[in-house]
Amino acid sequence: MARVNEHYLKLKAGYLFPEIGRRVKAFAAANPSAKVIRLGIGDVTRPLPPAVLSAFHDAVAELGNEKTFMGYGPEQGYDFLIDTVIRKSYGPLGVTLSPAEVFISDGSKCDTANILDIFALENRVAIGDPVYPVYNDTNVMIGRSGPADERGYYAGIVYLPCTEANGFFPAFPEEKVDIVYLCSPNNPTGAVATRGQLKGWVDYALANDAVILFDAAYEAFITEGGYPRSIYEVEGARKCAIEFRSFSKTAGFTGVRCALTVVPEGVTAKTPSGETVPLNRLWNRRQTTKFNGVSYPVQKAAAAVYSDEGWRQTKEIVDYYMGNARVIREGLTSAGLTVYGGVNAPYIWLKTPGGISSWDFFDKLLTECHVVGTPGSGFGPAGEGFFRLSAFGNRENVAEAVERIRKNLK
Repeated sequence: MARVNEHYLKLKAGYLFPEIGRRVKAFAAANPSAKVIRLGIGDVTRPLPPAVLSAFHDAVAELGNEKTFMGYGPEQGYDFLIDTVIRKSYGPLGVTLSPAEVFISDGSKCDTANILDIFALENRVAIGDPVYPVYNDTNVMIGRSGPADERGYYAGIVYLPCTEANGFFPAFPEEKVDIVYLCSPNNPTGAVATRGQLKGWVDYALANDAVILFDAAYEAFITEGGYPRSIYEVEGARKCAIEFRSFSKTAGFTGVRCALTVVPEGVTAKTPSGETVPLNRLWNRRQTTKFNGVSYPVQKAAAAVYSDEGWRQTKEIVDYYMGNARVIREGLTSAGLTVYGGVNAPYIWLKTPGGISSWDFFDKLLTECHVVGTPGSGFGPAGEGFFRLSAFGNRENVAEAVERIRKNLK
């Protein structure tokens, strides 16, 4: 008799964003004339930059010519994209990487989940709270946790509260952990880590033989100087950190799918017998076995992001979204709400008014303002009483949504 993976049954509810979609669909069906403005899921709305689209078209045309046709590509990614990323993205930061340390993939969501393949279940994992739900749920799915308690915390996972009191940046755990997830700029709070904060975690990891899984998917949205865009700007990180980056939000690739993971050759873990093993070797083995690589046209389009014209156009789109963030942040602040984020990240993290619960505030905005956001509790118990709004939208719709909320709160 076939048996299910019972760890999936531990998950308390459906994935956050499908649940939001279900509620919005039901509301729209009951109110067909309502204009619903969606500022919930972090999906981009601006079209691909022209230079990127042109490269995409050219690469697709190559596939129609016998002389330039491309079949299977390297699972790790084509050299032309890896070399471009190293030179154009990491080089200006003073970070030196070898081509063998960069792996092109079809999404950071996939990579932050799939990276668990190369770690033993016995590892003690620490996750921020609130946090991108994929970190938590994938650890539950593979069997690293016990059941959830009444608050929603799963036994076996160490949760690090990210609150107003600590600036939404996690403190070191009281107990020793082996793997730590960090996300900066942070999803959902919009907070960005300082160099000193990251140095503290790097020192912790080195002292405890731990590995940091660093999600930098939103690094392109850092507008203020002085904040690290890569954890490898911090001394010692190449010995203890794996970094994830994405083209999804930076260049509008949410539907195109392209990302990268950096696994420095100096990052290691141990076998049960105490042997030290480079994680780069294991990730390479995992990818060449379970992944067939990102398509040639997509990688050519990704490389075009870093061309002079492509980056100028990409930066204009990033600036557009950050302009939306400013409209939301300033508009809701003037309405008397307590607002965080929206300066170095495309997310606004607001405190729900009057102590209303996160899901009740979601329903209030949907039914009374016809605006969709994301309940903070969906990112973890410490997110209760907060709400996330996304800046990925049309400027006119963003402004209208803010005005609707302002009028409703009067």
